[in-house]
Amino acid sequence: MSVRPGLLGALPPGLAGPLLSEYRQIAQNYLEHRWSPAELSGGRFCEIVFTILYGHAKSSYPASPAKPTNFVSACRSLESNAHVPRSFQILIPRLLPALYEIRNNRGVGHVGGDVDPNHMDAIAVLSLASWVMAELVRVFHGLNIAEAQRAVDAIAERKTSLIWSDGDIRRILDTSLPLKHQILLLTATSASNVQVNDLLRWTEYKDRRYFMRLLRKMHKERLLELSQNETLVHVLPPGSKLVETFLAKQKII
Repeated sequence: MSVRPGLLGALPPGLAGPLLSEYRQIAQNYLEHRWSPAELSGGRFCEIVFTILYGHAKSSYPASPAKPTNFVSACRSLESNAHVPRSFQILIPRLLPALYEIRNNRGVGHVGGDVDPNHMDAIAVLSLASWVMAELVRVFHGLNIAEAQRAVDAIAERKTSLIWSDGDIRRILDTSLPLKHQILLLTATSASNVQVNDLLRWTEYKDRRYFMRLLRKMHKERLLELSQNETLVHVLPPGSKLVETFLAKQKII
């Protein structure tokens, strides 16, 4: 799915642009297993979302994001805006301080503790940020929940010039790449699990039996996680690292 124009309605570019940029950074860092940078982006994301909710309630948006002096108090003040959608009045203002707290007072901000919380915190940051993004898209663009989530998934996909996409079609533009690399690229640049049938369709590979043998081999090598019913795949850290190394050699990232 391509990211349609005006996804965030009439939000001014000074807010819509930074919001999309920060969310993409969170998602990209998470896909690349860079847990600390993913969390560090969460604080800036919260400040942008707060500015959007504040401007929406006042019917006048600031030209650019602003950081409140007391973030928790500022979010609480949004709860007095009874004339806005309830998610803008209650849900998001209560989620933002939790997301902000992960940035300020967990493993990303401080050294210490028995267990490094960065990985599980990064999962929380991406999940909360994705929900907030989907809700902003749903409200501002008038989409239903499923459409909004698909739009946010499209925003979250890792971007590379090797891949062309249009709607639900994705293509590797360098046809000389081995099938294994094509599979890894298509899987690692997706924000969620990928259907095996989609991989077959995207690569246009005709020999399904060989294709499945290759997926099982990549599963054993821990490059991919192939679901038990062999219908879904998800990239694993070694596979993601292989993609990063390949793209760096190609001078694409």
